[in-house]
Amino acid sequence: MKEHRTININGSLFGLTTPLVMGILNVTPDSFYAQSRKQSVDEIENRVLQIVKEGATIIDIGAYSTRPNAADVTVEEEMERLRKGLSVIHGVAPNIAISVDTFRADVAAMCVEEYGVAIVNDISGGELDAEMFRTVSRLHVPYILTHMKGTPQNMQNEPHYDDLLKEVFYYFSKKTQELKELGLNDIIIDPGFGFGKTIEHNYQLMAHLDDFQLFELPILVGISRKSMIFKLLGSTAQESLNGTTVLNTIALTKGADILRVHDVRQAVEAIKIFEKMKACTNNK
Repeated sequence: MKEHRTININGSLFGLTTPLVMGILNVTPDSFYAQSRKQSVDEIENRVLQIVKEGATIIDIGAYSTRPNAADVTVEEEMERLRKGLSVIHGVAPNIAISVDTFRADVAAMCVEEYGVAIVNDISGGELDAEMFRTVSRLHVPYILTHMKGTPQNMQNEPHYDDLLKEVFYYFSKKTQELKELGLNDIIIDPGFGFGKTIEHNYQLMAHLDDFQLFELPILVGISRKSMIFKLLGSTAQESLNGTTVLNTIALTKGADILRVHDVRQAVEAIKIFEKMKACTNNK
């Protein structure tokens, strides 16, 4: 039985008895899923309102595409995009929790200190900026610790593991210990689907997702419209909503606490159905 877990968001404890949905807001011109790219104020505002209306608890805003072979973006450009997006969020949805998707410590600090961002979502697990762990510990915000092998520019160049699960589990053991020694306890684990992994690696991780319960930390799953779906099915990101919902549902059965998605309504519905089934099973 999974323990009742909470995360501290802006000073309030959010219970994870029922999984949460994190809606993706990409303020980039080159994210892998073309329909998720929002750059103008109107586009960003409409996306924020859609995420809120469809029932997400958290908005995850990113200004640096982390798709394979993505172009590099300067710190200044990333900050400029984020300031624009965060200003819009505050204008139309001032009460929603915000997560910033960045691997740069200075960017994370700016977002938290200037805009009250509640969560830092780092796809690199501190590997791409040596100051990240100390920065999030100083900021005292929840930190999403993701497993990634390599960088966004090279992570899909024939990724290899001698023992995938052993290496990923060792990574999380080492990194969570480092963060806790720095005084950070609000840690969320993201296995890093698609980040330096083949299709086979991704499905092996999903098959063993429930094993991550041993860390006794919230688990975030981000598989929305990724290539592990459309390459397997011979389709495209645009055609991968059904596959996304199937995998999100499997993830829920294996203990996922947060679903990071492009399609909020469908994820909310999957959780509602899953929770109903779980309640009926417990009441038999």
